[in-house]
Amino acid sequence: MTDALVTKSKSKRGSQAAAGRLFVLELNAGRIHTMNPDGTDGKVIVTGCELPDGIAVDVDAGHIYWTNMGSNPGANDGSIERADIDGRYRTSIVPRGATFTPKQIHLDKPNGKLYWCDREGMRVMRANLDGSQLETLVETGRGDADRRDQTRWCVGITLDPKRKQIYWTQKGPDNGERGRILRAGVDIPKGETAAKRSDIEAFFVRLPEPIDLELDVTNRVLYWTDRGDPPRGNTVNRAAIDAKPAAPQILITHLMEGIGIALDVPGDRMFVTDFAGSMYSAKLDGSGERNFLFAQGNLTGIAYAEV
Repeated sequence: MTDALVTKSKSKRGSQAAAGRLFVLELNAGRIHTMNPDGTDGKVIVTGCELPDGIAVDVDAGHIYWTNMGSNPGANDGSIERADIDGRYRTSIVPRGATFTPKQIHLDKPNGKLYWCDREGMRVMRANLDGSQLETLVETGRGDADRRDQTRWCVGITLDPKRKQIYWTQKGPDNGERGRILRAGVDIPKGETAAKRSDIEAFFVRLPEPIDLELDVTNRVLYWTDRGDPPRGNTVNRAAIDAKPAAPQILITHLMEGIGIALDVPGDRMFVTDFAGSMYSAKLDGSGERNFLFAQGNLTGIAYAEV
């Protein structure tokens, strides 16, 4: 491991290292599960979601937010919903059709914003926590012809609050080695548009098929899943964002189409889902990998929170 990736993640919680809850989306059944970090005490808290993909937890407000890709990913019928952490008081935040196929979602609590990627909409989007002030920050294409070009599809997203930048993935075609991770400012430069921004920078290119992102803001390290072909695909990867290495470090291999990722930095652990229905935990350096649940349906987004 390079010095740039030696993380300051030893737990300060001592015997409380196993505290917290996981929130996991089951795509095919349209359900949201919550459980302990070892998979025990699992329960379904929300049902009837339309292809849920991304989830974020607002611990202070006691809310969960999630994206629905819609009844048909080829149709413009995506939405974002909110509920209490126990699944009650469910409400629509971004109505059906206001976003095409929303994917991973990120909560920027200090600024009262939600950020998400819109896959077939070919956009990076933002709104207030109540869904108002809906904005497009990045637009990679428009119309049906562009929509067929999967290199334009925006999927995973995270936020660097220190540098006020968004990071997102454009996955490219299945196993196509044309995936990218890009970054830009959280606001469109003055005088520019979402479709023509001068501040977009490619962080990594020619990746197999990058999906979801998570940033360790303390140690300035970006983690992501890749569902492409081995050896670089079906993996969890990481890279320092301030002193970017020539190539990412592969931490976990042999996933079955890796999708969701969540970090517990104080506890020195990550949690990962794959589309075959497995859930994994490991230390942040990839050691101690454990497949603690399997055959759980088509799993997508995952979030970790101390509630």
